[in-house]
Amino acid sequence: MKVSYLLIALLTLSNTLLFSAEKLDSYISENKKEQFKYDYEKNEAESSKLRDSWIAPLNLNYSYTKSNPYENKQTQQSAAIVMDQPIFKSGGIYYGIKFAEASRVYSNNFTDVTKRKLVKDAISLLIQIKQMDLKIRKQKFAIKNSEISLAQKKEDYLNGQLDSGFLDNAIIDRNIVIQALYDIETNKERVISKFNAISDMKYDDAFVPELKLITQEEFLDNNMVLSMSKSEINKNRYNKDVTVSKYLPQINFVAGYNWKESQNQQFVPGSTAISNETDYYNYGVRASLPLDINSFRDVESSKINYLKSVLVIEDKKREQKAIFEQVMQNIENFEKKKQLSVENRDIYEKLLEDTRELFSAGYKTEYDVELLQNSVEIQKIDVEVFEMDRQLELLTLYEMYKNEI
Repeated sequence: MKVSYLLIALLTLSNTLLFSAEKLDSYISENKKEQFKYDYEKNEAESSKLRDSWIAPLNLNYSYTKSNPYENKQTQQSAAIVMDQPIFKSGGIYYGIKFAEASRVYSNNFTDVTKRKLVKDAISLLIQIKQMDLKIRKQKFAIKNSEISLAQKKEDYLNGQLDSGFLDNAIIDRNIVIQALYDIETNKERVISKFNAISDMKYDDAFVPELKLITQEEFLDNNMVLSMSKSEINKNRYNKDVTVSKYLPQINFVAGYNWKESQNQQFVPGSTAISNETDYYNYGVRASLPLDINSFRDVESSKINYLKSVLVIEDKKREQKAIFEQVMQNIENFEKKKQLSVENRDIYEKLLEDTRELFSAGYKTEYDVELLQNSVEIQKIDVEVFEMDRQLELLTLYEMYKNEI
């Protein structure tokens, strides 16, 4: 799908407003920003937990028992400190750390995408509210024209120049445009309710950002969805390596310290009670090689998962290209509609000028002048509405565009 020369010109001439991440975040409520903050903190905590998971815990044990099988009460205490720390896992330690970092990047990218979608929804709803304000103004002009048409037909009917059928149609047309106004106002309230659910801003004071047109290369190079897919590939690659290392030789450093104390120990009735205390340490190395019937399946599954993610990103690229091309085509169509409204406005303005002269000369009525004046205003509003449609299309790209607007 090719973009026309008109669109290429717009790419060059479009105004740019830069918004920092902080400015964009202002479109969502403080509560939701706090939730995303916790998401990022959780990602960091989960990554740290994964990164250090190769460090084995230091086990501390203590026990105290009391018994009286014979004449004396017997007590026994014991304590131990035990370490069983992997020091070589056939690359598993290294890949585990890399997997933890890759998982953090992927989780943050996922959170970025989720957050950006919410910001996009807030801006989209805001634009729709502003757009409905314009449509309400436009509809009120349409109602005025329908009332003028009804008044003209009523006069013609009373003068015997029209039958009642034309008058009935004028009444019906007036009712239709009034009902359409009620529908727009109802939809506006519905959209305001959705906006208030995700933003602390007052919609009537909120600033609507002006989004710039971007090239396909910029869109793909700074695409949040593709970044997330790339980080998923990285994560799956290291996960595959970690899985393989699970079934390779491993060497652990083992060490321990043990202490035991017993008092009034009797082994048979009538024997002498004895007490003693002992302590000792041990250390060394332990080598192991797991032989698991499911090892091949486990490794194969992780490998397939990695290979699939490599293929998935190609589909994602194709999807993003298709989205970009569709948005560009839609924008081009809105530009054509906008241009048509500009041409219609010029025609109505010329007719209005001529009609005013004819009205001054007594050849046209005040109704004719007012009808054309309202039609000029309707075309002006249409130009603004189509510009907002264009902005809504650009938001589709912005949702996946990780650079500032």
